[in-house]
Amino acid sequence: MLQSQRLYYRELLPTDDEVMFALDSDPEVHRYLGNNPLTNIEQSREYIKNIRQQYQDNGIGRMAVFIKETNEFIGWAGLKLEHNVNGYAQFYDVGYRFMKKYWGKGYATESALFFISYGFNELRVEKINACAMVDHIASRRALEKSGLKFVEDFDYGDGEICAWYEIEKPQKV
Repeated sequence: MLQSQRLYYRELLPTDDEVMFALDSDPEVHRYLGNNPLTNIEQSREYIKNIRQQYQDNGIGRMAVFIKETNEFIGWAGLKLEHNVNGYAQFYDVGYRFMKKYWGKGYATESALFFISYGFNELRVEKINACAMVDHIASRRALEKSGLKFVEDFDYGDGEICAWYEIEKPQKV
């Protein structure tokens, strides 16, 4: 089982459609995502289907996140193999998205730290990137607490300015 101090992680399943819809239909959750909240559960089902295909194609993808103590679903986190963002043809992106009632509890930092370690130690990747909208101070702070370093601002498209972060695998001495 994949787990950090307070959380555990597992693959997203088709049966997660209702909790994923609850997450992604909240306008506050989508405030800094540059897109619109979901309007029907079929969109959640398609999203889960796409993530499950990433597991098959890339051996990694976003994972469902649960609080160990209560077994509550709080959102997703993990690594994703991304393509064609900020001039990078391919890179591993660490990300997270949580239900609003779980914001401000350190879960983003805890998850990012876990998946950065997983990426370096299990997947043997050399660098992990992330991006957040420049105005999303809480997410940027979580990335920085996780050891990612700000590199530059870039236009994600449609005038959305995002902050680009990266962390390289520590070299053994």
